Amino acid sequence: MTDFLIGRQQILDRQLNTFAYEILFRGTDFDLNLKDGAANATKQVISDTLLEIGLNELVGPHKAFINFTTQNILDKVPLHLPKDRIVVEVLESVVVDAEIVANLKELSQLGYTLALDDFVLAPEWLPLLEFADIIKIDVMAGTLDATRKLIDQLRPYKLTLLAEKVETHDQFQTLRDWGCELFQGFFFSKPNLVEGKRLGVSQSAALQLLATVNKPDVSFAEISGIVSQDVSMSFKLLHYLNSAFFALPRKIESIQHAVVCLGLVEIKRWINILTLSALSDKPSSVLQNVLIRAKMCELLAREANDESEHYFLIGMLSGLDSLMDSPLPKLLEQLPLTQEVNDAVLHHRGPAGETLKFCVAYERWEPGLSTYRNIAPERIANIYLESIDWWATHISPLLAG
Repeated sequence: MTDFLIGRQQILDRQLNTFAYEILFRGTDFDLNLKDGAANATKQVISDTLLEIGLNELVGPHKAFINFTTQNILDKVPLHLPKDRIVVEVLESVVVDAEIVANLKELSQLGYTLALDDFVLAPEWLPLLEFADIIKIDVMAGTLDATRKLIDQLRPYKLTLLAEKVETHDQFQTLRDWGCELFQGFFFSKPNLVEGKRLGVSQSAALQLLATVNKPDVSFAEISGIVSQDVSMSFKLLHYLNSAFFALPRKIESIQHAVVCLGLVEIKRWINILTLSALSDKPSSVLQNVLIRAKMCELLAREANDESEHYFLIGMLSGLDSLMDSPLPKLLEQLPLTQEVNDAVLHHRGPAGETLKFCVAYERWEPGLSTYRNIAPERIANIYLESIDWWATHISPLLAG
């Protein structure tokens, strides 16, 4: 397999549930600024996604938006893909002529979903509006007034509007009010801060639980005492242990026995995840993003032969503000964390902080992203996919149970 980095970015609906993922790709053998390089890159995405990785592993039950160039469309590359699992995203660089219009219309008639990327209302694109399904509007390309004017101009057509590069909750709410149905950007992973907001009693108690569990000298007895006081948490623990993931030598006799069976590291991780879930009323897409980041931090540390236990915690804590809509420094003040952990989370200092910084850059698909600590790009891509799989197989069922 060619060395490559593959990523995904969530596309959310009006309720901030995951609607689809856009597949992202970088490979050392391709220059995406060149015509042939971009076309070959899309072919490589298709090969890696379907043959090497598997579409279900990368996007689960959701659809995958895949970018197609002029040459890809002329070569009818989308026909090699399942029409019920992908969205054909027509890049803004596509040169629209009669042949392109005919090929795209054929795809539409065959049942493929078509999305027009970074749409601008130019005359040559007007014929596509008669059969396109989704219009992606870059809200950073102009003013909000210009965006609203474009939305009004598109209203007569039967189209789903997708606002991309949405950076704030205010933008999201405004664009939703104007008629946009889908959203892409980092607004959902940022805190929607409210001045003077206080933590509720239950949130304060949950933070105290996080504080207790993450004390360096916490004992099995102390943890089992915390879990035993909550019927729901006790049930979830026993349900978790009963999964095929654990091969238990004998039946569980008590909560403390269950805690011992899991081990201190795993039980800390389990309680951290459940507590974060209970703390937040955000959609699961936000928690998913945070926990995949945490797992990627841990796996990268393990690959680099670093002590990996606290990397997961650091990755998880880095998203605490987006889950609780409160400034991160104020939240971390309530936890008995070492200076090393605080510096890693808040300032990206030290090896753990550098790992966190890379993982955040990876999920945002920032320019210049290549490799980390001499780990091959292919291995980094696999670590990212392993983190996604860990969420899907172990964490999502746990939170639903």
